Amino acid sequence: MIKYFTLLFLFFTFLGVSQETQEETQSFSAIVVNAQSDRPLESVHIVNLNKVFGTITNKKGEFSISASVNDTLYFSYLGFKSQKIRVTNDMFKFKDTKIALTELAYALEEVIVRPYQLTGYLEIDVKNMPINTGYQYSISGLNVGYEAGKKNPSAVTKVLGAILNPADLLRNLFGKKPNQMRKLRQVKEDDAIRDLLASKFDRETLTELLQIEKVDIDDILNNCSYSKSFITTANDLQILDAISSCYEEFKVLNRKK
Repeated sequence: MIKYFTLLFLFFTFLGVSQETQEETQSFSAIVVNAQSDRPLESVHIVNLNKVFGTITNKKGEFSISASVNDTLYFSYLGFKSQKIRVTNDMFKFKDTKIALTELAYALEEVIVRPYQLTGYLEIDVKNMPINTGYQYSISGLNVGYEAGKKNPSAVTKVLGAILNPADLLRNLFGKKPNQMRKLRQVKEDDAIRDLLASKFDRETLTELLQIEKVDIDDILNNCSYSKSFITTANDLQILDAISSCYEEFKVLNRKK
């Protein structure tokens, strides 16, 4: 009986060591190329969605990033279709791995400036440009600003209502996705990811990092009283910071309950 338990113990110990080895973080290197020309692509952004950090390719299209087996790498490059790749054991064994990105075809559309009646004279054109009506309001103790649309008495009431009523502060959405929301701080601390998000406006990378839908992003910002103009014109980094601020306040309110 003792021998039986000894063998059983050794078996599970070996199984645990094997699992730990499989999940060990290693340096993964590869080359990113254009699928059509096979030429290397410089400055492609690569993000490890599991570890939440990123890097970019050099002039030769080469990159190196820490990863474990089954991690997902996200590749993004302007003018090319973004791509996700699951890391496997074979990818660590073989060198000179090539990852091909497919180029997107863009059709240039005619730019119409008539709605703004631009004349070419700066002093006149500035007066004719539309004005962003998203005013910001700050609440003492929270250290951040809130956008509430047009400046009118009901705007302040809208902001206070969203902050002081926890039921209206996206409890359902945040509560259903706690792991995704915890990634926010990691995402904000990685310079490579921040640089990538600052150059993007399509919310595609954000949805991959946080594992939420674009409609969820709009819901978060709407319920946190950000204006429509901010939601539609902000880059992905500004959207990330807005979601992060909203989530931090959500946690503060929950702790006070």
